[in-house]
Amino acid sequence: MSALAAHLPAVRRGEAAYQALRRRRRRATLVGLAVLAVAFLAAARISEFYPSSLAAGLPRIGEYFHRILPTLQWDALFAGTKTEGSLAFWLYRLDSWLLLLLQTAQMAALATIGGTAVALLLAFPAARNLAPSRWLHHLTRRGLEATRTVPEIVYALIFVWAFGVGPLAGILAIGLHTAGALGKLFSEVIENAPMQSWDGLRASGANWAQACRYAILPQVAPNLLSYALLRFEINLRGATVIGFVGAGGIGQELYQVIAFNYYEEISAIVVLVILSVVLIDLLSERLRHRLIHATGAR
Repeated sequence: MSALAAHLPAVRRGEAAYQALRRRRRRATLVGLAVLAVAFLAAARISEFYPSSLAAGLPRIGEYFHRILPTLQWDALFAGTKTEGSLAFWLYRLDSWLLLLLQTAQMAALATIGGTAVALLLAFPAARNLAPSRWLHHLTRRGLEATRTVPEIVYALIFVWAFGVGPLAGILAIGLHTAGALGKLFSEVIENAPMQSWDGLRASGANWAQACRYAILPQVAPNLLSYALLRFEINLRGATVIGFVGAGGIGQELYQVIAFNYYEEISAIVVLVILSVVLIDLLSERLRHRLIHATGAR
């Protein structure tokens, strides 16, 4: 009993310190939540995000979606293009839309390939653990930041002015933004790569480029491909959006039908774009898993 009594003051002091720490953490959490709430309210006020405006606009959104829904009829669903209520009547321009979708996919593919190649070249000097010099690391990092900060649609407006209306402007705009976005992701993957192979090759006389190619690239290739395939899916949607400013593809057609209020054509094009993205996502997932399985990566 005497030993237990001797330890009671220490136990009480420990409990008191623990409770004091919990109170400090609660106060810090409450202060943080209060600051976050004030910042949220200020942002909502500056951006005019008012509940009243949201409540007034929601019914109009529902009305718009109701208008773009096709008027399909079950008894005429599989009839010809001249029969109202049929799928063929709803998708009466399917052949031209598929060609525009193909053009959009080609724009996204070319932009992804070009942007990925540039990002791969810049990712190695942008990685902190591999950069040959400090100034080159910062220069490359700042360049990647600059290219991905400007929205794709701004690049598209510039390139449309320079090269004219068409897919070339869209490819250049998406490719430039892709290089900046993937360059950052690639460099971060490289920074997390184990350096044992790198050290071994450098010690055996390999130069910087050879060590990047044979020591680092095989380790990070599955992750790089995963990011590139994800970016391809994003670029397909991006190619649709920048078509609004004359950069070609299905986006230009979508802008026209929206401008002229061809409601059912809007829903038809949107459904085709969604199906294309789903298809690309499924194919990308299969390709990514095959590469990971082939390389033995975990």
